[in-house]
Amino acid sequence: MTCYAPVPDVRIKVTPDLKSSGGSVLLFVDLGKGAVTLGGSSLGQVIGQMDAGNPPDVDVPALKAAFAATQRLLDGGLLLAGHDRSDGGLIVTALEMAFAGRIGINLDIERPAGGSSQDVFGALFGEAPGLLYEIRRSDVDAVWRLLDSEGVQAVQIGSTRADMKVVVKVGSEVVLDDNVITLHDIWEATSFQLERLQCNPACVEQEEAGMKDRKAPPFTLTYAPEPTADAMLLKTNKHRVAIVRQEGSNGDREMAASFHMAGFETWDVHMTDLLDGRITLDSFRGAAFVGGFSYADTLDSAKGWAGSVLFSDAVAAQFRSFRDRPDTFSLGICNGCQLLSLLGWVPGSKEGASLPLEKQPRFVHNQSGRFESRFCTVGIEKSAASKVWLRGMEGTKLGVWVNHGEGRAHFPDPAIHEYVKQNELIPMRYLDDDGKQTQTYPQNPNGSPDGIVSLCSNDGRHLAMMPHPERLTVWPWQWPYAPQAWTEGPARLKASPWLRMFQNARAWCDAPTGGA
Repeated sequence: MTCYAPVPDVRIKVTPDLKSSGGSVLLFVDLGKGAVTLGGSSLGQVIGQMDAGNPPDVDVPALKAAFAATQRLLDGGLLLAGHDRSDGGLIVTALEMAFAGRIGINLDIERPAGGSSQDVFGALFGEAPGLLYEIRRSDVDAVWRLLDSEGVQAVQIGSTRADMKVVVKVGSEVVLDDNVITLHDIWEATSFQLERLQCNPACVEQEEAGMKDRKAPPFTLTYAPEPTADAMLLKTNKHRVAIVRQEGSNGDREMAASFHMAGFETWDVHMTDLLDGRITLDSFRGAAFVGGFSYADTLDSAKGWAGSVLFSDAVAAQFRSFRDRPDTFSLGICNGCQLLSLLGWVPGSKEGASLPLEKQPRFVHNQSGRFESRFCTVGIEKSAASKVWLRGMEGTKLGVWVNHGEGRAHFPDPAIHEYVKQNELIPMRYLDDDGKQTQTYPQNPNGSPDGIVSLCSNDGRHLAMMPHPERLTVWPWQWPYAPQAWTEGPARLKASPWLRMFQNARAWCDAPTGGA
């Protein structure tokens, strides 16, 4: 069944990862109807007992009351984490929360009245509807009062631990005593077997071996993100940016929103507009080439898009003129990044001209052999792009989406690889969970040498990067993960850290030198 419902405030949410080690309580709300059963459960399927009783039913009045109570708990900020029981059973629900948060737990489950092994397995693995909440210890009384007012029955079944152990009791019997990391490895083992059938086995081995060392991403900021001032957003004579897209592009809306939120006037420009002469780049200060799959990547990523430029004498000349004007800037994201490399805009020579095609760096198929969609950590370094795009952001470590099948930086000429390193033309690199440059999959999702995320021109005006910062410029609901301090309490951030990149471009245009 698919349902749609209004969401009054998308910023109010709960995620399943445990948040507090050793300082929170686990409450369980049973929404099942009747005795516990393994009927229709995942465990029943695994052990060949699909007929182990009837499938569980739902207590509809209890479900309605729990829904209303959960909305109130969310509104009051009383839930640290939450998960449903209905896929795997109560013990699997709790373990998934522990795996996601890398936090140990104690579970104390009341022994079922029947007392048989079937009843115990039903209590642990039965998939009747139910909710598991993580609550701050200081909020427990308030949560009990709220649940009582809604007529919701709950039971405290455990707590988080300061270490990484998992101890599960049913009555007085310890049925599981192990480590979160060990159990997580077992949990993921089946997935890794499947991965070996669809991914470069060497990459799978790296990810599986590294599971035990994974921890929270090392996000750090070297500046205080601020929203763009209203006066700047309301200006009438804004700098114009062409949001350039091609057949198959899909990132134009987010790109336009990002530049708009930084104080630019954005224009939707399709390549056919340029090819047919309906508009030119002459009147724009900036051009943003968006992500997507131009011509469905059938000629390799962005080759069709690049061909539409290079095989039109008029458009090719217009692009060169725009690139060479000292008061212009450009940004290529994902498919647009591949385009700028194929056009030779990055890194370019010291004189600004394109490199010979046979020496031009480009972005080729991921080392994993497949499309990668991951939230990765990147570090921003001192580079030529600090003059325009990344001023004041050096040293920052941020999460960002990658969505590409061809993002591995390739240098046909090793001398050019050395040239971009020596001339600080690598603005960002992939980082591991210790904040260090990495070649390890999946923290480096494509195998780029030196963890290369992006390239820029010598003057910093032209920036190409494979990840998608434009998808994270609205704070906070676009981010799949952020440190709690960024999202909660009086010190929470006022704007997305990635917005600064677009604000920097506008500040460069506003400079007394006119950006030249």
